[in-house]
Amino acid sequence: MTAQPIDADAAPAQWLKMALSRRKRIMTLASGLVIADAVPAVGLAAGLGLAVGALPQGFSHALPGAALALASLLARGAVTQVATVTAARAARAVKGDLRRQTLNGAFSGRLSDAETMTATVEGVEAMDGHVSRFLPARMAAAVTPLLLIAVAAVVSPFTAGILIFTLAPFVIGMALTGMAAGAESRRQFQALERLSGLFLDRIRALPAILAFQAETQQTAVIARASNDLARRTGKVLKIAFLSSAILEFFSAIAVALVAVYCGFNLLKLLPFPAPEQLSLTRAFFLLALAPEVYAPMRRLAAAYHDRQAAEAAASSLKTLAESAAPVAARPPAPAKAPAIVFRDVTIAYEACAPVLTGFDLTIAPGATVALLGASGSGKSSLLHLFLGLSPLSGGEVEVGDMRLSDHPDLTAWIAWAGQAPVVVPGTLADNIGLAWRGAPPERVAEAAARAGFTGELDRIIDERGGGLSGGERRRLGLARAFLKPAPILLLDEPTANLDAASEAALLPVIRAAAEGRTTLIATHSQVVAELADVVVRL
Repeated sequence: MTAQPIDADAAPAQWLKMALSRRKRIMTLASGLVIADAVPAVGLAAGLGLAVGALPQGFSHALPGAALALASLLARGAVTQVATVTAARAARAVKGDLRRQTLNGAFSGRLSDAETMTATVEGVEAMDGHVSRFLPARMAAAVTPLLLIAVAAVVSPFTAGILIFTLAPFVIGMALTGMAAGAESRRQFQALERLSGLFLDRIRALPAILAFQAETQQTAVIARASNDLARRTGKVLKIAFLSSAILEFFSAIAVALVAVYCGFNLLKLLPFPAPEQLSLTRAFFLLALAPEVYAPMRRLAAAYHDRQAAEAAASSLKTLAESAAPVAARPPAPAKAPAIVFRDVTIAYEACAPVLTGFDLTIAPGATVALLGASGSGKSSLLHLFLGLSPLSGGEVEVGDMRLSDHPDLTAWIAWAGQAPVVVPGTLADNIGLAWRGAPPERVAEAAARAGFTGELDRIIDERGGGLSGGERRRLGLARAFLKPAPILLLDEPTANLDAASEAALLPVIRAAAEGRTTLIATHSQVVAELADVVVRL
């Protein structure tokens, strides 16, 4: 499927509609299956009507109608199951699309950490109900009642008129409650963002909070934000319950009107000339069909909150998606180390002074360059250019025959070892293997040995890196670099915060990792810089 471009200037609701259009086919299928539920619904009503109408003639005469009702009931269950599974698949596909876009834009800095976290987690999940429940329900509410009223008109035009007349309160009630629910849903999502931000900031500042004995004060702050979220959630639920109550009331009134008309028609007690004379079979068919006319609208009312939640989250999702840099096709890694050329490079983050301006450097294939400089001089930002984590605000960077201004995905080209290697729960071998999924165990063991690990590779490590010393954390990053067959090696402060002895032990490992690769090392250490062919001071 070819992705259609999304208009960056569209309003959040319109942007959401365009974003969902990529999965229009499967969403249309899900909606069609929900509408198809009308066919077994008519069959069920017809079977019940035939069975009840034939009962006075004997139980055996009612069996064909009962069989039709049972078959329709089974068919209805099957259609509902298929529709539910299809809608869930559509929601999963949409969430996958949006999550890839938002995660790609999460590093732009256009939203705060709290807004980014809420959008990528809660915001994307809000699409689940919108796609799997609301959109099929909206389509069914627009089509199914008219189809069923048309069927009812064949049997009793007067009853069809009653059904059409009673649809108006449904539309008015849903419009009024929908507007109120939309405003409250946006306020609820904003309260959720505030609570997420508070919680994230307090977790980051936990040592300072404990040091200044501010636990009670900060607990009260978080409690107020939590109570505000609970209050706004309560308002949303109150509107949702009110909406359901209103629609259930009008639905009951409508069914009651149909029942009164059918009953008085059968008894010939209508206070006005009867426009038609109903049989017991036709009357029971209409009574069984009447609730089905309003069932799609009741389902729409129950799912309406899903739409409001999705539109409330759309603004943040739109901002993140617009921030995502376009990514070209991933080029294969070259067999040999490439040359790297920086031409008048400028790096500037939004609302900040440029970190680096007018940077020029040519690195020969397979050469090692050390970037020395004070904190904030742009060493790490230069490395982050290759990963798409810092903006190329001016100039050009050429990697072989690739240009970073074209936003190529150089994942396969780069082996990375940062200051704080990512650690996941599992064994040491699992953590090394993150650099190359599916690497043979012997290659993992070889990389570990070259990085200087002498212990068992099956020892367990928790998510905080428990069981690894500071030096072993650095070796973990270097082991991943050994394992990944990439022609470019980026090292960000590989010996930071290590004592002299630990640093000296890592030097031969770093030298071995750089062999045959074009290597950039950001460091404060003069000892590490001496490993390089060229030293650049920023």
